[in-house]
Amino acid sequence: MLELAAALVPRLRAGERVAVITVTAVARSAPRGTGSSMAVTAGGDVIGSISGGCVEEDAVMLGLRALSTGSGLAASFGFTAEAAHAAGLACGGAIEVVAYPLSGEDTVAMAALEAALRDEPTALGLVVRDGAAAPLGTLLSVSAEEGVLTLSHAPRARLVILGAGDHAAALCRVAAAAGFAVTVCDGWGLLVTPERFPDADRLVVQAPDQYLRTSADEFDARTAICVLTHDERVDIPALAVALRLPVAFVGAMGARSTVGRRAGMLREAGLDDDELARLHSPLGLDLGGESPEETAVAILAEIIAGRRSGSGLPLRALSTPIHGDPNASCAAPRVGERA
Repeated sequence: MLELAAALVPRLRAGERVAVITVTAVARSAPRGTGSSMAVTAGGDVIGSISGGCVEEDAVMLGLRALSTGSGLAASFGFTAEAAHAAGLACGGAIEVVAYPLSGEDTVAMAALEAALRDEPTALGLVVRDGAAAPLGTLLSVSAEEGVLTLSHAPRARLVILGAGDHAAALCRVAAAAGFAVTVCDGWGLLVTPERFPDADRLVVQAPDQYLRTSADEFDARTAICVLTHDERVDIPALAVALRLPVAFVGAMGARSTVGRRAGMLREAGLDDDELARLHSPLGLDLGGESPEETAVAILAEIIAGRRSGSGLPLRALSTPIHGDPNASCAAPRVGERA
């Protein structure tokens, strides 16, 4: 539910009636996991998805029934292989859901939604007992009590882009769409503008290495740093700092000849082999693209593969499950994910 905060909060503040449908269990494979939610308004607006389109129509009807009755309802979609396909679950899996009405008068839920809207860490307990969600007004704060499903929101993972050229603009757009909070930094203020980077959360006009030094305490193990400056006078000092920060990913664009020369310069700057081994360069997966947008997709794909321990191989070349554990605790969303 909390991933719908941007759409729900304005409606609930305005007094609009809304029903939320939340996945409480998943069997086998499903596009979205436990805790995923969608919503439907009394006027018929549909917000979000719980199955990638497979059972949305049935889920909407369940939500409208919850609105009309004013109480929580439960349903199962496809808990046998035959039923799964009959219910439209092309993935072959099955889900259990609860639907429950929600209003702006529910102060606990509103507080959690508003915190999520501010991108602050928050969690909410949803009472799920006796085959139904609790009625309006009984959403609880986090609890270990049996029958309470914990929903949570973690602040978005950060992507720091150093350099403000066309590749940086494309990467900013793609990463923001994927749920990253993007910071763009360049020493040339003419390029670091809201017009060029409308999706950025933060624009910084400063030498990249200076920015990394002065902001080091803002970065964490969920942060990715991409150096796209194309200028060794800028990227060598920036990489010398970045590779010593406790971040998840450091990458730099460059031809293979540039990568080799850059490694030598970084050694001269005092970096050792272990530090240099952290550098992803040339940056991006081999997708064969050429445009800034295609390059941006390749870069983001490598970042996501690293965070999710993905192989980067085509799914058809693998026999492992397509989706991770669908019933993993939604109290600790993975990087870039909102539960």
